[in-house]
Amino acid sequence: MKKIFAVLFGTITGSIGFAQSPPLSDKAEISIITMGPSQEELYSAFGHSGIRVYDSATHIDAFFNYGVFDFNQPNFYLNFTRGNLNYMVDAYSYSDYLSYYIEHHRFVHEQVLNLSSSQKKQLFDFLWWNIQPQNKYYLYDYFYNNCATKIRDVLKAALKKEVSFDSSFIKTHYTIRDLTDLYLHQQPWGDLGIDICLGLPMDKKAQPFEYMFLPDYIESSFDHATNKSLGQALIKEKIIAYEPEPQKTPFHWYHPWIVFGIFLVFTSCRTWRDWQRKKLSKWFDVTLFFVLGLLGILLLLLWTMTDHKAAANNFNLLWALPTHVIVAIALLFKQKPTWIRIYFLATTILTALLLGVWYFLPQSLNVFLMPLVGVILLRALVNCSRRFH
Repeated sequence: MKKIFAVLFGTITGSIGFAQSPPLSDKAEISIITMGPSQEELYSAFGHSGIRVYDSATHIDAFFNYGVFDFNQPNFYLNFTRGNLNYMVDAYSYSDYLSYYIEHHRFVHEQVLNLSSSQKKQLFDFLWWNIQPQNKYYLYDYFYNNCATKIRDVLKAALKKEVSFDSSFIKTHYTIRDLTDLYLHQQPWGDLGIDICLGLPMDKKAQPFEYMFLPDYIESSFDHATNKSLGQALIKEKIIAYEPEPQKTPFHWYHPWIVFGIFLVFTSCRTWRDWQRKKLSKWFDVTLFFVLGLLGILLLLLWTMTDHKAAANNFNLLWALPTHVIVAIALLFKQKPTWIRIYFLATTILTALLLGVWYFLPQSLNVFLMPLVGVILLRALVNCSRRFH
């Protein structure tokens, strides 16, 4: 999608400096654009938001997008891993964006803002200032500073106290995790990954203002907003630019329930076979506990060594114990350490208790994980049995 700078500069005289916004005519309109979710990729499952500035008299039709990041920025992957990634705002041709979302069968809703001429200028000046190289970057946060929340924050920053949001229309009491789950029914593996990596902060009850990390709630919140300077609703007109036909959800055999269910059945058969033969499946246990331990180390690092605030206090560490790595290595020894049976006994008790209190924990653990935790319980139980020592 082509940047709009060339289009914008074509509308202004050479006497206007780069940091100064182009003038708007009386015909100019500024709109909030909401794009629907898509199940093609995990990142697109929540939808998208942006701001359109359209002026037929000066041939400006710009889409200000706060969801842009640059792979070429220094230490991109390290910053991404550490949760210290800079996103940025940039301006693009709105028609290109519209064509892209229509091509991918994602709805496009436009809310034309009810603003005075001075308010339009204030908002456009802010947007123009924001896309300057020295101002365009911001520190991204999944839930509190993303491409949707920036739309709300931009209007509040540009128009100060002239915009008021009435959140009384929100009657639900969702947590942040509940709100993300609403969009991931067709992305069970993505939902599972998020639920594993992000901890207790995801389970706080979201305040109505916090619902706006989702583009759908940006749209509905603006529908209930007021321009206090005019004493009128903030939205003057709502335009359905594109609404796709509903599509059927395809069935996938590799759903987590099926995969982990098969794994639990397989483990149960292998455990029964081990019990009958009085011989443990060493390489199965080494692989299982080593992988679980590595996952636990990753979760611990996300909690303690990164700026991913939502990854803190992760109760998934109750089953993905980082110490499993040490045990996996110890299982390779011909002469097993004396403490290993006690370790597996403790693991058996811990996983059994975890399954018993699954629905009562302060953090909502993904139910797809229950068969996997059952696998851990079986292998810990068989490893701590005297029958094999």
